[in-house]
Amino acid sequence: MRTTVIGAGAWGTALARLLFISKREVCLWGRDIDSLVALESSGKNERYLPDINLPVGIPTQPNLIKAVERADCLVLAVPSSAFREITAQLNQFNGVVVSVTKGIEFDSGLTMSGIVRENMPLAKVVALSGPTLAEEVCRDMPTAAVSASKYPEAAAVVQGIFHRPSFRVYTSKDPIGVELGGALKNVIAIAAGASAGLGFGDNSKAALVTRAIAEIRRLGLACGANPDTFSGLGGLGDLTVTCFSNLSRNYQFGQRIGRGEKLTDILASSASAIEGFPTSRSAWNLARKRKVDTPIIDEVYAMLHKGKDLRQALLDLTTRSSKEED
Repeated sequence: MRTTVIGAGAWGTALARLLFISKREVCLWGRDIDSLVALESSGKNERYLPDINLPVGIPTQPNLIKAVERADCLVLAVPSSAFREITAQLNQFNGVVVSVTKGIEFDSGLTMSGIVRENMPLAKVVALSGPTLAEEVCRDMPTAAVSASKYPEAAAVVQGIFHRPSFRVYTSKDPIGVELGGALKNVIAIAAGASAGLGFGDNSKAALVTRAIAEIRRLGLACGANPDTFSGLGGLGDLTVTCFSNLSRNYQFGQRIGRGEKLTDILASSASAIEGFPTSRSAWNLARKRKVDTPIIDEVYAMLHKGKDLRQALLDLTTRSSKEED
């Protein structure tokens, strides 16, 4: 099966590498021609994976139409802000489309798979998610992911493409749960990073993550997800690694906020997209539409988009009325 990875950021490059070393027929598309040439000729992606030595010879292609013309499977690894633009150009593709981007569109409330279904109606869409930090995957450190789709045969195809000893892939029939878990965890990771930036310890972070799972499950259930999904790789697994690892961009982003850096300066200096930033706004909006109580998401949204002071947000969160654990 011929696979094209759309997006040469850290995660797209890591997945292209995974396919390449597994002897799969793969092509990597990106906008920056110079970066693609450097990657193919020297095995370096200096912008997104500067400390990783990648295999030389991963095939690349800067022309989007040429990159997909022979593909049986597309892996979409572009930022959520570019997702609708890119998929609109691929509306005639009729193979398997794998979304590995984690986000929620603000106006529609759609996950990335929902956008694929609108813009690429002939394709069978699969969401691939889990505790999969790009740098660790590139170092072949063992992990696991979940391939989720309403089309079981498509989920199985993606499982077969990516499964290897260091990257175990399970299947799921709950793409909405897997995608919401992957998107919402980025918002929580910003809160976890801010907590660390303020100097709080692991008790604080563990409590935050535990209460976040309950919050994510509530919102997911209101959107039609299976609540058990949030205890799996696409839920708890992804949330845990993103909230505890210094390799997580969203966690790093939150840390810098907690240390007192200005939001505009952090966003301007970030090489990669901080998906939790736009997702906090989309998640807040989605929770309002679904009438779901999401106190952690609400405070992150207020801090990032309404200028609320971080310590005031923390105080408002911790002084809420006592309740029974759900």
